[in-house]
Amino acid sequence: MEEIFKRRSIRKYREGEIEDEKIDKLLKAAMQAPGSRMGKEPWEFIVIKNKETINKLSEMDHNSKVLKGASLAIVLIANMENSHFKHVWQQDMAAAATTLLLEASYLDLGAVWVNIAPKEERMKYISDLFNLNENLRPFNIISIGYPAEGEENKFIDKYNEARVHYEKY
Repeated sequence: MEEIFKRRSIRKYREGEIEDEKIDKLLKAAMQAPGSRMGKEPWEFIVIKNKETINKLSEMDHNSKVLKGASLAIVLIANMENSHFKHVWQQDMAAAATTLLLEASYLDLGAVWVNIAPKEERMKYISDLFNLNENLRPFNIISIGYPAEGEENKFIDKYNEARVHYEKY
């Protein structure tokens, strides 16, 4: 799959709204991620197009500043009522975020993962901003836009044979 190899963290975007069809594809891809078990995936998504709200997200801390120029932000939230194994919710959410990022690359969008969990102050910021109850745990934000010139997704060989170990370390 070409997208695995060309996907990069894109932090600078040009102006332009993301089409609703592409947003639907991003969300459908995220929901196809492997989950814990028994069809009880915890993921839920807050889709944000409003520039004012995106700017509030960018004020969470120094890592979230990349959201300033984004056309779209998607906040991934774990609904603990829908989590089969409560101790692996972050793994389930990471799988959903990864498939979303790969779909963004496929759609020629730029995207970058902005951490929330496990930092309590970040989780509180998002919970307060969206008035989330205690069963809803913010995981991360995906910042999305059309890549600025020179910021495209492109292949960079990251394979390092020295990190591969067979049968023993």
